[in-house]
Amino acid sequence: MDGGSLPTLVPARGRGRRLLVAAADRDVVELLASTLEPAGYRAGAAAAGAEVARRLAERRYALVVLDAELPGLDELAQGGRLEPAYRPPVLLPAARESLAGLVPALGAGERDCVTKPVRIAEVLARVKVLLRDGGGRRGGTLDHADLVLDDGTCRARRGARALDLRPADYRLLRHLLVSPGKVLSKEQIGRYVWGGFRGDNAVEQLASRLRRKVDRDGPALIHTRRGFGY
Repeated sequence: MDGGSLPTLVPARGRGRRLLVAAADRDVVELLASTLEPAGYRAGAAAAGAEVARRLAERRYALVVLDAELPGLDELAQGGRLEPAYRPPVLLPAARESLAGLVPALGAGERDCVTKPVRIAEVLARVKVLLRDGGGRRGGTLDHADLVLDDGTCRARRGARALDLRPADYRLLRHLLVSPGKVLSKEQIGRYVWGGFRGDNAVEQLASRLRRKVDRDGPALIHTRRGFGY
């Protein structure tokens, strides 16, 4: 991120696009809204699944930040599904232990997850990526050999084996799958996964952890190009 004229550069990034922040905790809503609005977005709020459904029926939002512990998610899943032409991307803040059980209440669409407690830089980075990528494949899968990643549920499997992925694992795996035949540098991976480059050996540790999960029982699919990236 450049220094200098932050007040004029950052609002242009969001271009006034309207986002819906859905969380029961008012402190969480205020934190996220106070983060998104200076970045150039307009943030609406909802405190329960029924309110999310009503707001989405009343107006179109570019993206929904949906707390995985929001009351009434079942109600939203049953009565709040959107017509096929309108499925906004969804960012799901969730406790790490609940990520595997997330229900895609808004129907098929682009999704990403961040762990709680949320980090402001990570939320802004994930929103930016979702809004940039959200117009392409929706509710689809990415695959290579016997590795399959489901964008709709934020899950992946190798053959019949489900992979236990943390959010950073998922983002790196997705980045690799949407860039077939390309070598991704550590800087590119850091920007995509965390919103900025991380020093030390953070990328190496992440890639090593993901490789252990993906390549545990089969031929290696993730390869290192020493001095270049992955």
